[in-house]
Amino acid sequence: MAAAQAAPHVPVLLDPILSACAPIAGTWLDGTFGAGGYTRGLLEAGAERVIAVDQDPMVFDLAADWAGRYGDRLVMVAGNFAALDTYWDAPLDGIVLDLGVSSMQLDQADRGFSFLRDGPLDMRMAQQGISAADLVAEADEATLADILFHLGEERAARRIARAIVKARAQAPITRTGQLAEIVAGCLPRAKPGQSHPATRSFQAIRIAVNDELGALVAGLEAAERALAEGGWLAVVTFHSIEDRVVKRYLQAAAGSSGGGNRYAPEQAATEARFDLRPRKAIAPTDAEIAANPRARSARLRVARRTSSLPRRADRAALGLPKFYTLAEASS
Repeated sequence: MAAAQAAPHVPVLLDPILSACAPIAGTWLDGTFGAGGYTRGLLEAGAERVIAVDQDPMVFDLAADWAGRYGDRLVMVAGNFAALDTYWDAPLDGIVLDLGVSSMQLDQADRGFSFLRDGPLDMRMAQQGISAADLVAEADEATLADILFHLGEERAARRIARAIVKARAQAPITRTGQLAEIVAGCLPRAKPGQSHPATRSFQAIRIAVNDELGALVAGLEAAERALAEGGWLAVVTFHSIEDRVVKRYLQAAAGSSGGGNRYAPEQAATEARFDLRPRKAIAPTDAEIAANPRARSARLRVARRTSSLPRRADRAALGLPKFYTLAEASS
């Protein structure tokens, strides 16, 4: 575990992943390489090879000082985990996905992810395509409100969207500080211990800019196709929208999707493509939260691939919120 602890940022719920999927062996894919904490942990725990995937081209440069020590056991691939089944030509023994935004990205003001550090309003993980500034400038008020409400679960979505449209009519919104100030002006001041007022809005815009929920569903389907029989899938989520999608996907893939509700009707049982191990999400311990506050909202879901043929997910059954791809949001 020393290698994982030496990484510049602490990987959340790494120990429970290694424990649930023990013994770690064969070829694994880390679909969200980031600072490399999961990759290093897997290699140190016994993985013969790790395919490290990330859509942010900067992360591999940052790993240059340690990646070489693993030789051909570490294979780096620039790409989105939505297409993870195309990055290796043999069945995988395990896949790990950490869906949280990288601490490195938050720490870099010029990436435009954080409301705590003023910088260009960007938020593009792959550093290409339409930026957060473009989205904020071009989306109409109703679309902005939908994004903030459905992707950020922001109750004041309409008020914030109205304020954004009013502010951009006076001057372009191009900095994270500008947007954070506009959002904060629409909400009560945070009490001690509460999150920053702009937290939900920044989350929503980031998810829309990177089409994160679309990539998540595609990545889960790709994992079905890529895993060998008996292969492990471990997914770490950081907010309720992602965890709900992963939970419902795995429940359906395990042959039972639960009792259903008005948003996602009960589905008929099907042949299991995954075996849930355990059936419920794993939360961080008090000790991990104390050592790494970022872990507080994290949840880990682990499943093992069966021999059943992969299937495309029923999008309607996943309870996906209404969200917009960049093309839709800027049209």
